Amino acid sequence: MISESTVNEMRATALKLRHDVLEMIGINTAGHLGGSFSLAETMAVLYFYRMKLSKDNRHDPNRDRLILSKGHAALIQYAALCEKGFFPREELKRTKTLKGLLQGHPDLSIPGLEAVTGSLGQGLSVGVGMALALRLDKSPARVFVIMGDGEQSEGQIWEASQAAAAYNVDNLTAFIDWNKIQATGSTDIFSIPNLDGKWAAFGWEVFKVDGHNPAEIIEAIEKADAVKGRPSLIILDTIKGKGISFAEGNAAYHNGIFDEAAWNRALEELNAAGVRK
Repeated sequence: MISESTVNEMRATALKLRHDVLEMIGINTAGHLGGSFSLAETMAVLYFYRMKLSKDNRHDPNRDRLILSKGHAALIQYAALCEKGFFPREELKRTKTLKGLLQGHPDLSIPGLEAVTGSLGQGLSVGVGMALALRLDKSPARVFVIMGDGEQSEGQIWEASQAAAAYNVDNLTAFIDWNKIQATGSTDIFSIPNLDGKWAAFGWEVFKVDGHNPAEIIEAIEKADAVKGRPSLIILDTIKGKGISFAEGNAAYHNGIFDEAAWNRALEELNAAGVRK
């Protein structure tokens, strides 16, 4: 049973991460808010509850690894790393500038990142390779990979899924951010129905949870940790842009631009939800 205090802590952390993402995007510049906000609770649970990773052990061979295959949502990962002290908060306002550390997509120059991602479909392959290498080293570390739902139309995803099952990669847990919206509209553009059934047919242990409920996310991760002989997948039923009313389920905020009025309204909504200023 997950304690109420833990759940509340994860919710509060997710709100902090959303606040950081909004700060990184700023006014009159494009930023991937939608797919970052849909992952806030998952990032909170992974970085602040589950993963054995800190700024002090980031070179430890037995650290846990996180690969953000949907690299366009890097802002939410940067927010988590910033909150854990991997780099100064001053970097948030320099995101995607020539003077800043934080790039538009994950890059190995950024402390705490494990892979360059953003070309969709490749992250799971990277994660499978890392997990196999860790198994050879008899490391207790675990690999986590976060994919998008639109990304499921990439063929390399399914090749990697077959490899993971064929080699019984049970130190790997993958996630699908099932927010049902991709860059220009619904994921029905190239429909991939019955995701849980497909992944189960490919030999994975599959869990499906409310991706905005920290208790469900934690429970699923702990169940996945206990699975032996096969990889695990957690499907996160989420809302794109979760936390800002006018961005929720709105493809315009996949990589949208806030004018000053919209940005201030978004900030007011987050502050009203309990985010520190």
